[in-house]
Amino acid sequence: MRSVALVAMLVVVGAGSSQLCASSFDQIPPDAESIAALEARATQAQPREQCFLYAEIVHQMTELSLKEYSAGNVDHATSLLKRIQSFAQKIHLSIAGNDKRLKNTELLLSHTAFRLNEMLHSSSYDDRPLVQETLSQISHAQDEAMMQVFQK
Repeated sequence: MRSVALVAMLVVVGAGSSQLCASSFDQIPPDAESIAALEARATQAQPREQCFLYAEIVHQMTELSLKEYSAGNVDHATSLLKRIQSFAQKIHLSIAGNDKRLKNTELLLSHTAFRLNEMLHSSSYDDRPLVQETLSQISHAQDEAMMQVFQK
């Protein structure tokens, strides 16, 4: 089973401040099989682990949607965006202060929002409303995750 590698190295700069210096989210391109396996894993996971797993699913679906859109498979890309929205709702419902990987969830959602923004700018005029709605839902989930991180 493959998992999105979250490699985030922090470099201490000066008096206790830190700066993100490296990050790798997309080491292996996602496919339908790996997404299905991740969905099965999320379904069976403990509640405190589900939020991060849903974020992984959303990220992989976003990457696959971008790939499909670039290849001209607009219908498949659109169906993936609709599924991303349903998982964004699951993220919203599963965000809890005791989630053990909440910061990683927030980072992954941030990267996913960035990728969706790229898709928004490269999509056709007709496809933009769905991409914009998906981006909005992911950004909202990211904001919620960030608020939980700062409440700790």
